[in-house]
Amino acid sequence: MKKRVVITGMGAVTPIGNSLETFWENAKAGVSGTDRIASFDPSDHSSQVAAEIKGFDPTTFIDKKEAKRMDAFVQLAIAASDMAIADANLPLDHIDLTRAGVLVGSGMGGLKTLEEQHRILLEKGAKRVSPFFIPMEIINLAPGQLSIRYGFQGINISVATACATGAHAIGEALRYIQRGEMDVMLTGGTESCITPLSVAGFANMRALSTRNDDPTHASRPFDKDRDGFVIGEGSGILILESLEHALARNAKIYAEVVGYAATADAYHITSPDPEANGVTRCMQRALDDAGISPKDINYINAHGTSTPFNDKFETLAIKRVFNSHSNNVVISSTKSMVGHTLGAAGAIELIAAALSVKHDVVHPTINYETPDPECDLDYAPNTARHVTVNAALSNSFGFGGTNASVVVKKYISNN
Repeated sequence: MKKRVVITGMGAVTPIGNSLETFWENAKAGVSGTDRIASFDPSDHSSQVAAEIKGFDPTTFIDKKEAKRMDAFVQLAIAASDMAIADANLPLDHIDLTRAGVLVGSGMGGLKTLEEQHRILLEKGAKRVSPFFIPMEIINLAPGQLSIRYGFQGINISVATACATGAHAIGEALRYIQRGEMDVMLTGGTESCITPLSVAGFANMRALSTRNDDPTHASRPFDKDRDGFVIGEGSGILILESLEHALARNAKIYAEVVGYAATADAYHITSPDPEANGVTRCMQRALDDAGISPKDINYINAHGTSTPFNDKFETLAIKRVFNSHSNNVVISSTKSMVGHTLGAAGAIELIAAALSVKHDVVHPTINYETPDPECDLDYAPNTARHVTVNAALSNSFGFGGTNASVVVKKYISNN
């Protein structure tokens, strides 16, 4: 028998809010976090817009000296984790820390540090490279730092599956609790790689929007005039607990995590399968894992990147899995507001899905102005929707043809 798993705490640092509450209020209001890139001069880049975090001070959470020894992606993970643990009211001095684990991923890791230290190497020589370069840059130092910070002595690993990272991290954390190996998992994703090199790379593969004269409308998932994604940054962290552990300490519960699946397209390094076979199987397997039918899903938090192919093929997959019910399920894309936060996307978006389950509100897909005949479902355009959300599905797909779907539903004590 699989143990039941619930969400008891969440934290978020995003382009539309540096706390869970601010993120959710701005998401419901349809606030765009996209603007012209401010962290460097993007004038010679074809794409000059991004969804950057505003007003974040890492020293609010981390000692100034220590913060200087951490890349931004780790700083964001610590901030979101502090929020999640506080939100869960998790008593670190009264739980078995050998059964508390960390599984947090990043798609790109310390790219900011890598670019900066490479510049120093070229300009000042090898002896000037920071001795902290390696632990600042490598991806598993996000969960490593978190494990040290909170004393979690259970599993301590990371995943790196591009844009599906956050969802895979949560899904694999779910399994550790379901199998009875862990009682508590701190899990999610974190990313901060809005850099000259990263933006140039994504732009030169024609993945990014070039709506430079109208940044707030650049991310427009499922809209006919979408022209690419907007790169974002942020971190989403969740506290998962076995139901019995949560009940024993009288924890509040946002939602129950009931299903997870991961599949591969086995098609192309960047392009999604035009038949959407891998995505279709992923959603169906997640529903099967949850033990529910497509008709039980009220809301889908779509991968919804605002790229021509992804939105079209995700729509196709939804139709294949949900059949006639695809016209009844409400769909929205968090990326329309926060951009594509890469390795953090799946976690931030599952947070949105869990809040929809908790509060029966679906945030909108903003900038939806011109319907696309090939994207003809209900994408909750531009205005939040008050609708009963008993169960929600969150999709995340990544380069390399890697897919993840996670199902959450309302917690009911006797089921």
